[in-house]
Amino acid sequence: MAERNAPVRHAVIPAAGRGTRFLPVTKSVPKEMLPIVDRPSIEFIAKEATQAGIEDMLIVTRTGKDPIEEYFDADPALEHALRKAGKTELLEISQEYLHLARMHSVRQGHPLGLGHAVLQARLHVGDSPFAVMLPDDLMHPRSQLLRHMIEVRQTMGGSVVALMRVSREQATAYASAAVTLVGVPQGVDLAPGELLRVDRVVEKPPLDEVLSEYAVVGRYVFDPLIFDKLAGLKPGRGGEYQLTDAFAELIDEDPARGGGVHGVVVSDRRFDTGDKLGYLEANVSLALEDPDLGPQLREFILRELARPAQR
Repeated sequence: MAERNAPVRHAVIPAAGRGTRFLPVTKSVPKEMLPIVDRPSIEFIAKEATQAGIEDMLIVTRTGKDPIEEYFDADPALEHALRKAGKTELLEISQEYLHLARMHSVRQGHPLGLGHAVLQARLHVGDSPFAVMLPDDLMHPRSQLLRHMIEVRQTMGGSVVALMRVSREQATAYASAAVTLVGVPQGVDLAPGELLRVDRVVEKPPLDEVLSEYAVVGRYVFDPLIFDKLAGLKPGRGGEYQLTDAFAELIDEDPARGGGVHGVVVSDRRFDTGDKLGYLEANVSLALEDPDLGPQLREFILRELARPAQR
């Protein structure tokens, strides 16, 4: 168990999936390297973590994901060429990795589920609290969600998950949570109603077993006690080791041992980039906010909407 107010310096990023919904491009390009406007989606995750105070990121990968590791590494030949050519702006862009949390990686090996992927971080993270960030859940670059979740962990202890309001039909695709409203303690920058206690959680329930309008989405801050739960986990839904099943066991654990789970309601913009439509929405939305691209893209969209459909 880590101290309640221990700093959260580690983030674990599970990125071992095959990205089959984006075939054929993901035959040779990791899904996490697909661009959002002009940067791979994994960079948005890295920047979000860094801005929230994370200093160390561990990416859980598999065979064929080397481009992710290479992206966050130095390219001396490129940097030398840009420096020699006097292309200062491009050189600064190519060296942005220097300003991000330090990146490490580990291989998952066999695709045994999200819980199994997170367990691969145990030796690296040790007895420290840590964040888990799912790359398919892309938060708006100005989102403060992870920072708020870390504040809750440091103030209240235990573990913290992100909760999103969904319809009952949508809830069947997520982990559905039964919750109780709690007061926002001093030192946590949340509005009333944005902090909940998680009383129960179930992974992808049938419609008649949905617990509430709140579903767990891809940001977590865990007490290291989660590793004990993951290590003793039995295969769950789909024959995989489900992360939901592990943190469900934390709910009734003694807070003195690192138990208890709270939820922070997502109020910032979120994109599901694991889905083709969500991926396109992220590209269009963020491009429209770009001061150089936005005005031209807006004009193009309006022209296309006015154009008669071709038969």
